[in-house]
Amino acid sequence: MLYGLARAHPEERFLFCYRFHRWWRSFRETLPRNAGRRLLAGTPPGDLFHALNQRVDARARRTVVTFHDLFVMSGEYSTPEFRARFAEQARRAAEQSDLIIAVSRFTAQQVEQFLGVPSSRIRVIPHGVHGAGSRPATSRLVSAPLVLFVGAIQRRKNIARLVKAFEHLPGDWRLVLAGSVEGFGAAHELSAVEESPRRAHIDVLGYVSAEKLEELYRGARMFAFPSLDEGFGMPVLEAMAHGVPVVTSSCSALPEVAGDAALLVDPRDTEAIGAALERLAADESLRADLIRRGLARARQFTWESAVQRTWDVYQELT
Repeated sequence: MLYGLARAHPEERFLFCYRFHRWWRSFRETLPRNAGRRLLAGTPPGDLFHALNQRVDARARRTVVTFHDLFVMSGEYSTPEFRARFAEQARRAAEQSDLIIAVSRFTAQQVEQFLGVPSSRIRVIPHGVHGAGSRPATSRLVSAPLVLFVGAIQRRKNIARLVKAFEHLPGDWRLVLAGSVEGFGAAHELSAVEESPRRAHIDVLGYVSAEKLEELYRGARMFAFPSLDEGFGMPVLEAMAHGVPVVTSSCSALPEVAGDAALLVDPRDTEAIGAALERLAADESLRADLIRRGLARARQFTWESAVQRTWDVYQELT
């Protein structure tokens, strides 16, 4: 978003604001010619301040804030201490902002429900995804028998049920879990991996590089993402953009992102997840259809559109 806005509006001057713990790290990146750096402390500078992570410490002349999700407030997916801190920051951000951008209709509804923000102050702007259709769809049909999950290992991501569901698949299939292993409730989720009769066929990779992630997307035959709560669901779009057929949840923002291009299941029903995996593993024509639908779906989510619609929000205020 930052670089896209700067490129799209070379006549404007942008300040990229960093909190102290990210300040020195920011110098690893080359900024656009029309952008400068500023340490974020006190009242934000400029004609308009856009907080990209649902936190606003002080009101600016005009303020826009993006809300990505409110799962911390809606479920038991974090410690009580983190929930209290997050809830206070979210309420303050809502109070201090003129307009709110939500990344999905689901998140917009949660902003209304949990923070009491009227819909008139909320604009829904989905994220984009890169690279949709960069590989021939047919290449995915001959990939390895591999189920890929991408995301932090934590209670919300529903790994334990995914592991149980994976056990329905034939013995030549593998499950690859790519993401940090330090999320809330990770120990319980990982215990399901260690206790699984298919443990030898499950790879827990931890955090992976962008290059490794690209390799995984290109090598997977299907993508499973039965998360219990998502404000958007970027991994689903990334999988679709890489031509990987998707099984995902029928709740939160995931149906909104997946549309008719994925198999949707109740994430709390292990048997339903397993049945969807079995169906997709056995039915090549279904995989081909979901690949086609997924690529078309991913093309509907562009960063160019997100940038333009964000700029329209700025114009609305200025």
